[in-house]
Amino acid sequence: MAKTLDPKPPLDLQARLNRLLPNIRLLATPLPLVPELRLWLLDELVDERLDQEVANALMEAPPYWSLCWASGQVLARHLLAHPEWVRGKTLVDVGPGSGVVAIAAALAGARRVIACDLDPDALAATAANAALNGVSVALSDDLEACLSEADCVSAADILYDRDNLPLLERFHRSGLPILLADSRIPDLDPPGLTLLGTWQASTWPDLGEAGEYNRVRIFASEP
Repeated sequence: MAKTLDPKPPLDLQARLNRLLPNIRLLATPLPLVPELRLWLLDELVDERLDQEVANALMEAPPYWSLCWASGQVLARHLLAHPEWVRGKTLVDVGPGSGVVAIAAALAGARRVIACDLDPDALAATAANAALNGVSVALSDDLEACLSEADCVSAADILYDRDNLPLLERFHRSGLPILLADSRIPDLDPPGLTLLGTWQASTWPDLGEAGEYNRVRIFASEP
């Protein structure tokens, strides 16, 4: 039997990463919590000691889309386990990063999935990762237009920047059902949302973050 070769990353996506990290590759990587998905992620950082130049580059302008953050994994797993949240609906995933939640929603039976982000690199990564997993995800940088088309909205680990907190109010004003996953604000108690549960997960590749960032909570409004 012929050996199946690992796919090569899209040239455009690899070039986007190498503008920041010249010697780092993207690999099609299965996820610990969602092994049925693969994403184009940083190659083997978990097993290597980063040199100072690379570490500084990651701290100054991290390519968020080239890592799968803990909350994204947990929310993707949740959607695949509870497809009724999105089946037959249009979902807007805000701040998609690698696109893991958007891809899981498409696999869970969403009628349409829109990934919304102001970062063109994140949208490019979402498109490439959707193609890798054989699903279609629409892309947009216009939140108002997306919410006007949606039946529900999701977001994972967008609150690392407290300036993003007003997005929660905007989601509520839309009147849409909300799914929110967070591991960055330990005392988060978003009004109008109910805690569904707490899960343990890590960013992948694992950056060795403090344990507090491995505790993911999912909040939801009524569907």
